[in-house]
Amino acid sequence: MAEILFEFVRVGHSVKVTAIEPETKIEASVVVPDTLSQDQMKFQALNRLKYILKKKEEE
Repeated sequence: MAEILFEFVRVGHSVKVTAIEPETKIEASVVVPDTLSQDQMKFQALNRLKYILKKKEEE
């Protein structure tokens, strides 16, 4: 997991943050309040991506 791409889409008072792992093409999205900092938003999305990658390894 050398590189992670992030996409931010504002939806009303929320932001949909997608973290993408380009090598495996696995992505994870979270919806967070727009009051969070960009680093906090990235942290939430990255944690979700790590969770999904861990689940895939267990399969």
